[in-house]
Amino acid sequence: MDRRNIFQSLIAVGAGIFAAPARGEDAAVPRVVYHLADLDKVAFVLGNIRNHISGLGGPGKVRIALVVHGPALKAFRSATPNVQVKSDLGSIRGDGVELHACRNTMDAQKISLDDLLPGFVVAEQGAVVKVAELQAQGWAYLRP
Repeated sequence: MDRRNIFQSLIAVGAGIFAAPARGEDAAVPRVVYHLADLDKVAFVLGNIRNHISGLGGPGKVRIALVVHGPALKAFRSATPNVQVKSDLGSIRGDGVELHACRNTMDAQKISLDDLLPGFVVAEQGAVVKVAELQAQGWAYLRP
């Protein structure tokens, strides 16, 4: 990483520390982004998200975004879903969790948004860019 990238990263992190919630958002509601890339951690992360929501008092007490890329995205294909993954994803989506799928991974795996379970939106610039954007907006970062 060259000095320019390090400097830009430090500015983005610094901006995230001082970022105010968007208009209409409750400043008391924590915002957390879960970063998921490992296929073998899908069930674990979905369980963590359920526990996170429950631990803070239920839906509406926390804003959570799940950003998925790499091998983990395979677990969310609608043609071959794991019944438990499908159920867990539906549950957290119903609790307001935002679901983001990496455009780069989708292109590499030759899948479209229609190929994924319902609720996903495309992270057009890629998953890591989406995660960095959310962090710059003050979202806490978790990669279980």
